[in-house]
Order: sequence, then C-alpha cells, then structure tokens
Amino acid sequence: MPNEINYLRISITDRCNLRCFYCTPWGGWKKLPAPEILRYEELLRLAGVAARVGLRKIRVTGGEPLVRRGAVEFIRNLHQVPGIAEVCLTTNGVLLPELGPELYATGLRHLNLSLDSLRRERYHRLTGGDRLSQVLAGIEAALALGFHPVKLNCVVLKDLNDDELCEFALLTRDLPLQVRFIEFMPTVDQPRWQRHFLPMAEVRRRLQALGPMEPVARAATAGPARIFRLPGFQGELGFISSVSDHHCPTCNRLRLTAAGYLRPCLFAAAELDLKGPLRQGADDAALGRLFREAISLKNSGAKPGGRDFPLPGRPMVSIGG
Repeated sequence: MPNEINYLRISITDRCNLRCFYCTPWGGWKKLPAPEILRYEELLRLAGVAARVGLRKIRVTGGEPLVRRGAVEFIRNLHQVPGIAEVCLTTNGVLLPELGPELYATGLRHLNLSLDSLRRERYHRLTGGDRLSQVLAGIEAALALGFHPVKLNCVVLKDLNDDELCEFALLTRDLPLQVRFIEFMPTVDQPRWQRHFLPMAEVRRRLQALGPMEPVARAATAGPARIFRLPGFQGELGFISSVSDHHCPTCNRLRLTAAGYLRPCLFAAAELDLKGPLRQGADDAALGRLFREAISLKNSGAKPGGRDFPLPGRPMVSIGG
C-alpha cells in the first residue's frame, strides 16, 4: 500500500547566514534573483492547495528561513491556513535569541535546529561562521519559552565530528531535547562524501555504552527518524539512516523549493513547476492536480538504493533539505 503523503517542506529562501560544506558551497552557487523566489502570498495559496489534497504538516525551511524579511509574519499566517494541522520550522538557530519570542507568539511550537558540533572552533570550520554561542543561546531561549519539541539535527561526519556523538546524546539526559543523528547524504562530490560517511549502525553501536534504548512511537506526520529514549533521560535520540537503510517506503514528504518547483524526492530528477502555472493564472484545481501528480510520482516505486545515490541536482541550500 502506498505511504500516505501528508507532509510538505516549504523553502522560503535560498539565502543563508552560514556556509555548511554539505549544504551551501562557497563557489559555483548562484543565488536566485528576488523575482524568481515565490512571494509569501503565493506560498500561502500553495499551502492551501496542498492542504486540500491531504498535506497536513508544513515545515518552513531555507536556506536559513529567518534571514528572509517577513518570515515571522508568514509563519503566523500559515497557522491560519484551513486544513494545516502542524507548522514547524527548521533553522540553524543563529537568529533564535532575537526572534524566539516573536516566533512563539505566532503559535509555532515545533523547532528543528541544525547543529553539527558543540565545539566552537570546529563549528566555525564546518559552518563558515563563529556563531556557536548564538545557537546555544537560541536553544536555551527556545526551551525557556516553551517550544516543544525542540530537535537538534546533527549530520554525522566521519573524522570531522563523530568523536562528539556521546556529547550530543548526553544533552538529552537533563534537557527535553530530541537529538537526531543524520547520515551524511551525497550532496557533495563522491570522494568527499565517501571519506566522511558513517553508517547509522555504527553510530548506534558507539552509543550503546550509555544504556539500553527504548523505542518511542511515531506520530502519523512524523519524519523518517527512528526515535528512542534512554532510561532516566529527559529527552530522546533519533536516528536517520537516509543512505545505509533508506526510508523511501515510509517517506511521507514533498518539497517545494523557493523557486517554485515541487520535488517528490530529494534524490530524484523529477521536479514539477508550480510557479509557472501559478503566475500564469492557473486555478486551485489545476494546482491541486500538480500536487497529486507529485504524490503519484512519489509512490511510483522508483527508489534510490544503497550507496549509489545520485546527487540531488542542486545545492541543498537551493532545495530546502
């Protein structure tokens, strides 16, 4: 039976205030001209169409979504779209100390923060920015404000940050965080990816010393993480094995890029142009058919396999992750 597709990731910008090496390349990346990026009113209309074809969860992504002017008001308006049951935000956390209270006031509660190192110099090397103190302050502020869940996404990079696995996991002992370890996907050239790829089975093996992990039930609109809790810990651990044990059969998401292309799969070439029809006057029924076509492609059975993933065709910052 095809998996229910109920989750839409909406990228609102391809700009970012960091330069993580697996996401935002320093060279060979051209930012979209402003007129090519979907306007907020266009995004809200597409969110409404998505809701009418059964997508109930929306995650706002970028680039870094909070660098786009008006992002907070857009998130507030998303909460008013009929049929959308859950609005989430993925951010690098740099602007959270400043914008956290405004975001909380919109009704937003679900935050994902990208954080690949807890060490200042290493964080600087991996992201191109000396912003770790701001991110940590943002996490503290988010917990104090009452955001829940607060998830930390750590891309595991062999020989770059894999010596911090236990440090990350131990954050969940005293804090109500969900720390999620994510396999490094082939978003860069193959030699560099293979050099730094570490399978999730090895990550879990290294964390066994912390104690037995108890599985946690998944919500209907949950993403691909397998969630566990260590006895006596406040928080949870998540494991996303996108490559070694890919989750295609249970993937429930579509991606809308800031340029207005709907992608059924991150690592498949198919993209459906929504911006063209939208700006040429297509009605909601026609746009809904495009969403249904994307869902049909999603369930077509064409899946990436093992370590032979193709590159996604665009830098991750241009797709929205």
